[in-house]
Amino acid sequence: MIKLAILASGNGTNAQAILEAVKSGELQADVKVVLTNKPQAGVIARAAKFGVPVEIIPSKGIKDRDVYDAAVVECLEKYGVDTIALAGWMRILSNTFLDAFPDRIINLHPAILPSFTGGTGIQDAFDYGVKITGCTVHLVTPVLDAGPIIIQAGVPVGNDVDALEAQIHRMEHIIFVQALKWFTQDRLSVTGRKVNLAPAAQDVTLCSVIEGCLINPPIEK
Repeated sequence: MIKLAILASGNGTNAQAILEAVKSGELQADVKVVLTNKPQAGVIARAAKFGVPVEIIPSKGIKDRDVYDAAVVECLEKYGVDTIALAGWMRILSNTFLDAFPDRIINLHPAILPSFTGGTGIQDAFDYGVKITGCTVHLVTPVLDAGPIIIQAGVPVGNDVDALEAQIHRMEHIIFVQALKWFTQDRLSVTGRKVNLAPAAQDVTLCSVIEGCLINPPIEK
């Protein structure tokens, strides 16, 4: 069972989706701590409802990423964490962080990478006029939003950016939990840039379309 830390800077809906999956038994993980860099982040109250420890390490005014990340790593090591889920963590990780958890950091991005990197992926895709955007779960590497891709969901783009954002968030909750399930089952390996998914140990039902959104690899139920 993985010993998971969830890092989030905002409202924390993806953190809640993970915590709900753990509570229901869908996801076999031990969430050791939820950590935020924002003292007023909504994720704090969400984590508290599940009885998960919360650590607040404010980042405002700290310009040296290595200095800040060293403090975060020290905190996480106290909880015996071995895997990191970045669920809306609005900071670029330094090598100090990456070296502490090599190949054990998973990020969620609100676009179909490698398109529309950075913190405004939904708005950028909408403004560009693409017909399909979505979300991506990937392993974290030193290059921003460039790590090997685990799973993606394609979301049709309509005329309402708020509706698009809501739909992307719904898909995020689904694919992030699925990626973590594969991680806990030790079924992921990486060849070059490609993430390989080993077959399930038992029969599963595959679902590749949810609410009109294409998901690849398919969700397993």
